[in-house]
Amino acid sequence: MDENTEPRFSLLSRRLFIKGLIGATVTLSAAGCASSTSSPTATPTKAAPPSPIAGATIFTYQGHTQAVLALAWSPSGGRIASGSEDTTIQVWDALTGSHSFTYSGHSDTVTVVAWSPDGEHIASGSDDRTVQIWDASTGGKLLSYKTTYLHYIRALGIAWSPDSKRIASSTSSQVQIRDAASGSVTSTYHGHTADIWSLAWSPDGKYLASASQDKTVRVWDAATGQHLLTYQGHANAVRAVGWSSDGKRIASASEDRTVQVWDAITGQHLLTYQGHSDAVYALAWSPTGTQLASGGGDQTVQDWDATTGKTILTYRRHTRAVNAVAWSPQGRDIASGSEDTTVQVWKDA
Repeated sequence: MDENTEPRFSLLSRRLFIKGLIGATVTLSAAGCASSTSSPTATPTKAAPPSPIAGATIFTYQGHTQAVLALAWSPSGGRIASGSEDTTIQVWDALTGSHSFTYSGHSDTVTVVAWSPDGEHIASGSDDRTVQIWDASTGGKLLSYKTTYLHYIRALGIAWSPDSKRIASSTSSQVQIRDAASGSVTSTYHGHTADIWSLAWSPDGKYLASASQDKTVRVWDAATGQHLLTYQGHANAVRAVGWSSDGKRIASASEDRTVQVWDAITGQHLLTYQGHSDAVYALAWSPTGTQLASGGGDQTVQDWDATTGKTILTYRRHTRAVNAVAWSPQGRDIASGSEDTTVQVWKDA
């Protein structure tokens, strides 16, 4: 070969180099020569915004003028209802905080708000001694009935049955089960010796748990009203109760500064969470049943492992006591309502 003759592989290498510069697609012909065609221009992709870190505030809802005492997340996760000492329930967008409408049917402090599992209705209880049921989309009142108390304090629990057909509400130291459509009482449970603060149905709708000022939690057969067990592990009033999604455990929050987790069938104590420095007023299970969020007089919300009791994170954005906690149905976010008049929506760990 003449020394001035360029080898074929050198020519091919040079063309491959040019491909790298201009983005041409290189193919080899049957004769071993390279040919090229232009490649389409790549469309740039926009980078997704970074996800909020665990414990980061997503937004603050400031629509109320007095303390927020109650929260309920819609089953779809799209909206939140908040009840307040300002006598209103406000319904707003859970993603943006945009106000949807205000329900003004009560004449006194709203103490409890509960969204029906089918997403169609909201039940609310108030110091005006009424329970009201209304349309979750329009705010139109559907039903209102009176309740009675031995003592005029904020001790009103409301809970929808999983099938949305029954409502449990507390009347002083009694539990009443009502038909959700008519409001008529179908059964009454007796056993507590002081006012009832909180109620929770088991996921299968067969049982009901009630938490009371008498320092106990009672579990009832929802069909018969038979008292099945009494949990007596707390040293002070029990302010909140909740059932895990698998139906096997119950958590109860107390003014004794603890949250206790126990077996729903036997009442056997499983663990005590002691991460709060003041009374605990609210709790919520994560949808998966692996975590609990609890809020109280120490102005914090504690997010913790429901099996080990280990604190995962502490949320400290409130400036007064936390009265209500709710977990998004998707399990990604937590909402907390406070005496500071705000609702904070923030990222779960």
